[in-house]
Amino acid sequence: MDSVIFDPAFDDQKRRQQLFRGQLIVYSATKFSGELIELAQSLAREAFGRLDPRTAQDSMPVRQYADLLAELKPRFIHHPEAKRILRALLEEIGCDPAATYFDVPRLRTSTSNGYLTTGIAYAFHPHRDTWYSAPMCQVNWWIPVYEIESGNAMAFHPAYWGRPLRNGSRDYNYHEWNRVSRFQAAQQVGVDTRQQPMPEESVELDPQVRVITPPGGVLAFSAAHLHSSVPNFTGTTRLSIDFRTVHLDDVANRVGAPNYDSECTGTTMGDYLRLSDLDHIPTDLASRYESGTELVKSG
Repeated sequence: MDSVIFDPAFDDQKRRQQLFRGQLIVYSATKFSGELIELAQSLAREAFGRLDPRTAQDSMPVRQYADLLAELKPRFIHHPEAKRILRALLEEIGCDPAATYFDVPRLRTSTSNGYLTTGIAYAFHPHRDTWYSAPMCQVNWWIPVYEIESGNAMAFHPAYWGRPLRNGSRDYNYHEWNRVSRFQAAQQVGVDTRQQPMPEESVELDPQVRVITPPGGVLAFSAAHLHSSVPNFTGTTRLSIDFRTVHLDDVANRVGAPNYDSECTGTTMGDYLRLSDLDHIPTDLASRYESGTELVKSG
């Protein structure tokens, strides 16, 4: 990784090529990214009532806050407008509706001062999404719902692009996670006991890159990027939206970012839906990924 690219004019194929080389790409807010954050803000206001969603933690017991998020987040995922807007957004920024597959948009929260950092508001340690059974061709998309700052953003750790990091992904299976651990999120308050892939050696957090965009700005990055939640001490909860895409040609041809250290099993391929008609990835292609991520390259 050697740059952050803002509002590029190139097409989706070149965009994916750049992302698979470790570049970060940022787009200014668009019509449909604006609609997506408006939906999230509306649902958050409805859920928190008279409280500002960004500071509600100051007025609520943590257990009550976790229970509220356990209702709010699925409501956003399953809202009939969420998929419609997301599909329009991806087409708006150049994704081919016949070849692009997406997963549902998720609303995330990062509370301040250690209020709630487990379970439903998990504060992610340094990790690659590919440790969690994501394919090397996955593109991640991230959008802030309200204003953010360096102190409550997301951090990328570019020293690990192309450099292996010893981790526990060998013990992670996506299908087992879905069967057992995903549904325990709201109960994980204080200490998160679910087994997740963690670094097994010291991580050099610096240098790090924190991308600050206005609400509705769109950040794209490879699932192979090492990134983490910035410890939030700003006094303000960060709300953000993220979702993921794969391109059918990349899936079929095993095109994507290099894999240096992901050894998990299972696959997220069954989660993706085609933009044009919400069909799943063909079974014969998805099944190629069932044994886990692509072979690990030597460092």
